[in-house]
Amino acid sequence: MDLTVKPGDDFYTYANGVWLRNNPVPAKETRWGSFNQLRDFNIVAVRTILNDAANNKGAASGSIEKRVGDFYAAGMDSATIDKLGYTPVKADLKRVRKVKDVKGLLNEVAYLRTSGAASPMFGFYVGQDRKNPNNMVPQLSQGGTTLPDRDYYLKDDARSQKTQAAYKEYITKLFSLTGVSEGEAKKNAETIFNLEKKLAAAQMARVEMRDPYKTYNKFSVADFSKTTPNMDWKSLMAKMKVSGQDTILVNNPKFFTELNGMLTNVPTADWNTYLQWNVLKSAAPYLSTDFVDANFAFSQALTGQKVQTPRWQRMSSLTDGTIGELLGQLYVKKHFKPEAKARMNEMIANLIKAYEIRINGLEWMSAETKEKALAKLHAFRPKVGYPDKWKNYEGLEISRKSFFQNVRNAGQWAYNDMVGQLGKPVDREKWGMTAPTVNAYYSPVMNEIVFPAGILQFPFFDPNADDAVNYGGIGAVIGHEISHGFDDSGSQYDKDGSLRNWWTTEDLAKFKAKAQDLQKQYDAYTVLDTIHVNGKLTLGENIGDLGGLSAAYEAFKMTKQGQSKEMIDGFTPDQRFFLAWAQVWRTNILPETAAQLILTDSHSPGQYRTIGAPVNMDAWYEAFDVKPGDKLYKKPEDRIRIW
Repeated sequence: MDLTVKPGDDFYTYANGVWLRNNPVPAKETRWGSFNQLRDFNIVAVRTILNDAANNKGAASGSIEKRVGDFYAAGMDSATIDKLGYTPVKADLKRVRKVKDVKGLLNEVAYLRTSGAASPMFGFYVGQDRKNPNNMVPQLSQGGTTLPDRDYYLKDDARSQKTQAAYKEYITKLFSLTGVSEGEAKKNAETIFNLEKKLAAAQMARVEMRDPYKTYNKFSVADFSKTTPNMDWKSLMAKMKVSGQDTILVNNPKFFTELNGMLTNVPTADWNTYLQWNVLKSAAPYLSTDFVDANFAFSQALTGQKVQTPRWQRMSSLTDGTIGELLGQLYVKKHFKPEAKARMNEMIANLIKAYEIRINGLEWMSAETKEKALAKLHAFRPKVGYPDKWKNYEGLEISRKSFFQNVRNAGQWAYNDMVGQLGKPVDREKWGMTAPTVNAYYSPVMNEIVFPAGILQFPFFDPNADDAVNYGGIGAVIGHEISHGFDDSGSQYDKDGSLRNWWTTEDLAKFKAKAQDLQKQYDAYTVLDTIHVNGKLTLGENIGDLGGLSAAYEAFKMTKQGQSKEMIDGFTPDQRFFLAWAQVWRTNILPETAAQLILTDSHSPGQYRTIGAPVNMDAWYEAFDVKPGDKLYKKPEDRIRIW
């Protein structure tokens, strides 16, 4: 802490100043804060598990240890990987180059997807139908671009131009590494950038994509094909291993009508180059060192990261991201204790109780809407630590000798696993994150809140810490995930996970007005020179923080410590609660990364998450004696209360 600063002037620096000064961003990272420290701790824990598994000569064939150990060992064998150069993708490139017409092009797009090689042109996945969440349906989404956001293609300010130049350089480099002449590689870069720019122009902006109604467009397969005469979705979906489906959900139909035109307006030779690029960029991180270095140089331009993440760390993350439910079983055995789960379940129950009290006490909401909100709250399903039923990746071949093939096999396996969900009941036991993940989530269609074992550690959670620290840390995270069920997007889903309005017209108008006030509060925060937080893009997360911290405080006041005035280390229980919250969000970040996240991240930067919610809570003003004249002071009537 920096006690020379007044909490009412700059609560972020007061709570974190000395830590921020003493903890610059390490060279291998793009930002450094509590999340990153815990992720760092976790990845080292994962590395130990993986090394032990890889060195376990006695592991039985087909056992978890053997499969996890082989996957990791193959990834660490850089000598073999380097010898191969780009050989693993030669066959793909050769096949793609034979594409001569639109039919061949679409066949190739389907093949690249089903073989786990790449996902060109558009997004495709199988997921719950938002208006009928007991059904799994095929869903199409805008896509086909490489840069992190469509704005990178469409803006021409200095920052965007720098990114565009770095991107073209990256494309040129990868083609050159496959033996294409410098001149031709540069030409390819222009072709690909211009083609992707057209795709970007057809995409909706991120803020629009947050509207669940705008992105819900249901078609019969035959009717959708009429809007895209160059793409017959019945035959295309069959090639994508989807059969017997007569309905499709599309998040941006306009994108597909534009794409349909591009299929004939853009020369097939250009599409051919684009497909080669998709093969190359998808494979680059898993090929020889020269490809990996080129990939890092590009990400360096985007994020400002100084040195490449060490190979062991990349391979540990890849193992977690690829066969995470095998690795997760070994992880929880070692790093997740039953008492942590019991304490979490108790805190979740208290948070739901606190939320109930708060909903009942809302002055702006009618009894009719309150009843529906409470029904939704009580239908929430919490999941803590790890799945009750683990995936075993049956049929996935992993060999210690062929790293690239392992990655490709896993991509193919995951694709088959996804389309295999069609025609089956929704699997309500599945998890969207692996056990070692330092994060949590809310799913509106499942109406569930999920907390992997990875986040259930200090500074978010410590079974031995006082309640103030746990409620200000993980308690606020639990409250945050509950609040996602009631944010500007989640609040449009009912207790069963259906996209269906449950609000009275008056209450919805009041809710939107309050959300608008919060949006304006965050819009005013500056991140870099002229860049501001995008209050609309971050609205859901900001409502999550405000509702979550308010509910966590309510729950904290139910505890013995919450009701006492007993000081620890010179701080009152309430001060410790708010300090725990502030210290969770301490972050140093590289300017390039900060600029990128403003475009792509639905979360506000750490410094504004620290203050955004407390300045609307009377308890914070009382805890730190914040008075008129202090820089963060808001008049009581201007404080925003939503949940």
